Amino acid sequence: MIVDVHCHVIVAELRPHVSPPPAAVGEFVDPDGILAEAERAGIDRVVLSPWVQLLAGDHEQCRIQNDALAEMVLAEPRLSAFGAVPLQDPPVAVKELREVMEAKVLAGVEVPSSVGGVYLGDDRFAPFWAAAEETGAVVFIHPTTRGFDAPVFGDYYLWNTVGNPFETTITAAHMVMAGVMERHPGLRVVLAHGGGALPALRGRLRHCWSFQPQARERLREDPEESIARMYFDTVTHDPAVLRALVEFAGGDHVLLGTDHPFDMADPHAVATVRAAGLGARAERAVLGGAATQLLERGVRT
Repeated sequence: MIVDVHCHVIVAELRPHVSPPPAAVGEFVDPDGILAEAERAGIDRVVLSPWVQLLAGDHEQCRIQNDALAEMVLAEPRLSAFGAVPLQDPPVAVKELREVMEAKVLAGVEVPSSVGGVYLGDDRFAPFWAAAEETGAVVFIHPTTRGFDAPVFGDYYLWNTVGNPFETTITAAHMVMAGVMERHPGLRVVLAHGGGALPALRGRLRHCWSFQPQARERLREDPEESIARMYFDTVTHDPAVLRALVEFAGGDHVLLGTDHPFDMADPHAVATVRAAGLGARAERAVLGGAATQLLERGVRT
């Protein structure tokens, strides 16, 4: 079973109110069309998640998406999904998360890497992380796609190629150094785009933590222990980079992802994994074994 954990959708109920961006080059609304494109790419099961621009909506919009995604999952065994919560209002986000997980249909939720410029290690999100651990939700962290206003990001498509993984890097490091992963060892957090530069920066974080009082304010354990609890998708676009990620995180913490339907998706994600030379056991885990286990644990029985 080959599983894609990073595939976006605009639910039909919201389609009249939004326009897909020019970067969307594949099916974005119809689940049958999404599955057909996945099948042509050698993928058996797809985990849908909202278009990140629709994560900033109010509670009603999140509920519309969650209800529609649940209907899709119940109608098609090849689909799983992450829902949405209004993270700008943490108490309401906690309420919606609990309701999502009590329904036992969606595996968890997708959240943006920052909310109003505030990254996810901030104390205002502490109730959400506690609820995510308690309910067994999988939390898929995705960049907002427009997190930086420096003019340079307007050049050469850098807002996407560099900006997106940089957003993920910052919020993941912020969570680690704020002690979120240490306080909630049962959290199941999945980072988009291979975790950005986080794996490559683990040495800098560890060195800083070893001597800098500011870096030790909230975190007692080695930062690498917290990083190792996170999951990473495969959207790196490079077999060698992916192999290094698996060598660090382990095949059981790296999950196949495509980023469908965008132009920066990996249309040959399965081939990328197979070209990485991971070994049979790790390859099986990355292609679907690890995701299947994670999703089954996310939907509690």
